Amino acid sequence: MTRLFPILLLLMCAMGIAHAQPAQTQETPAPRIGVVTMGPGEIFWERFGHDAIVVDDPAQPAPISYNFGFFDMDEDGFFGRFVKGEMQYRLVSLPLQDDLAYYREVGRGATLQWLDLDPAQARRLAADLAENAKPENARYRYDYYTDNCATRVRDALDRALDGRLRKLLDSRSSGDTWRGESLRLASPAPWMWLGFDIGLGPAGDRALTRWQQDFLPRRLADDLRKVTRADGRPLVATEVELLPQRQAAEPEEHEQSLWPWLLAGLALAALVLAAGRRHPRTLAALAAGFWLLCGLLGAVLALGWAFTEHRALWANRNLLLLDPLCLLLLPGAWALLRGRLPSPRFRALLVAVAVLAALACLPLWLQVSPQRNGHWIALLLPLHATLARLWARSPDA
Repeated sequence: MTRLFPILLLLMCAMGIAHAQPAQTQETPAPRIGVVTMGPGEIFWERFGHDAIVVDDPAQPAPISYNFGFFDMDEDGFFGRFVKGEMQYRLVSLPLQDDLAYYREVGRGATLQWLDLDPAQARRLAADLAENAKPENARYRYDYYTDNCATRVRDALDRALDGRLRKLLDSRSSGDTWRGESLRLASPAPWMWLGFDIGLGPAGDRALTRWQQDFLPRRLADDLRKVTRADGRPLVATEVELLPQRQAAEPEEHEQSLWPWLLAGLALAALVLAAGRRHPRTLAALAAGFWLLCGLLGAVLALGWAFTEHRALWANRNLLLLDPLCLLLLPGAWALLRGRLPSPRFRALLVAVAVLAALACLPLWLQVSPQRNGHWIALLLPLHATLARLWARSPDA
């Protein structure tokens, strides 16, 4: 009997292990995946809102926010990379409540959309985000329209859905453009509105698909509400408001009429004609300021096209209106201010500037890669033409 006891003990242990084995091989619950969308703020880079992916893993003590919007202005070379269009952002993972602390403090709202993903999709997305958040993988080259915090969220979700998100959104369009969306959101800050409207080239006026328009966090949140899975289930299972929006909400788009700009341009041209007859030196001083402003802005546009990766600035037709050649008119303005006759070179340059400004109308008429700058033509072309009429003629004429 004593010899059988060890054998019976081994059999009992083996049976216990066999009974315990199924519990060990059971899969742990899949994480919940959500998208948190934050409202706009007051600082210029906060005007367009923000978003992040939330992973609520039962194995973790709290939900984790994967936020693609981190940058460090104190980093070596940050300003130079920003100017050249080579700015670096990075993905950071942190507890959701820590991520929301700033938004709670400044009064920016936050809404969380929990997504109805299959367990395998949720696990794959969580694993991909954790890998992406490692220091050696976290950095990416930021582009304001094509590769930002919202497009990174959009692309990560699309990969988890095996391309379904892009398939549904890339064939739809609301007719909105990068310019329209940028001007709408920048409108509370006039200087920011001017910067976008003057700086954006023809690329800013191409109609966007919904997929492209999801460079904006709120647009992505809107589209996620409408997306369905292959079996017809809504992608968004539930939606929760985490923080109220205490700051001003996103402004709505307002149609821009051409007539006020044209009337302003004609009125300024009439004042120029009157001042040219009665106060030529005062007009020369004002013209010098106008040409200096045009020349400097034009130089920025030209340098941005030639030497940076800010593709939204390229081929900007406003270069014909804000002409760097205007800087060469400043010596002639100085001569007029001193009561002297301008040189023949000055008169030729004045005509060239006016002719180039008139050529800005040609792409609009031909509808060749149009740029929505008709209001700037209406404002500035009468000024260039009137100044040329006053001073481009030879004194003997």
